[in-house]
Amino acid sequence: MRFRAIFFDRDGTLTYANKEKIKWYREVVEEWSQKKFELDYEKMMMLFDLAGYPREGLKSIEQEKDFWRKYYEELLKNEGVVDSLKERAELLFSELWCNNDRELYEEVIDVMEYFKNKGYKIGVISDTSPSLQTTLENLGLGKYIDSYTCSDLVGAMKPAPEIYNAALESLHVSAEESLYVDDYDVEADGARALGFTSFHIKRKGQREGEWEINSLKEIVEYVKRQQGGVVENV
Repeated sequence: MRFRAIFFDRDGTLTYANKEKIKWYREVVEEWSQKKFELDYEKMMMLFDLAGYPREGLKSIEQEKDFWRKYYEELLKNEGVVDSLKERAELLFSELWCNNDRELYEEVIDVMEYFKNKGYKIGVISDTSPSLQTTLENLGLGKYIDSYTCSDLVGAMKPAPEIYNAALESLHVSAEESLYVDDYDVEADGARALGFTSFHIKRKGQREGEWEINSLKEIVEYVKRQQGGVVENV
């Protein structure tokens, strides 16, 4: 098989959260509220509802900015913060929205360089909002990536076929011509069901299946083996 494209998930595959930003976020909210700050999934979804996250998703950068400003206001109110509410919410927004909030895994640039130099088309498929492109361009990946497919703009989340098909159409390739990698096994399986050669990246722990990998460099090794080439360090 001659592959023509590779698609990546974003969070947990290419990027991870900036721990210093998370630490700052927690500490500043605790300072303002004078109590311990914890944010689990259920609480975050409640705040999404209070901030008015639209059922159809966010459709523009401006709409996304407006939502996150409202989200941080609702979060602070929920923590009992009333003084300088809008100013403090604006500080959280300016520090946490597309501002050094993610970091790249160490092998990402080398892997991107390999596939770009081999003439592959490169795409990202993520269950997220329109700032997907901005977040990755801020990390220096804009020169490698040819298409960005986010769930809010497509109107479907992985593992629904619609989002994978939208990504394929954006690069004019078929699933059979494409590689995919995701840190969530269900989403990797969804791509494989459509015909992608799809990998589940599990950065910690032992592999548990044929298509499970611990590093993105293993996809390069796979491609070289398929082409009968010599596997060497990327």
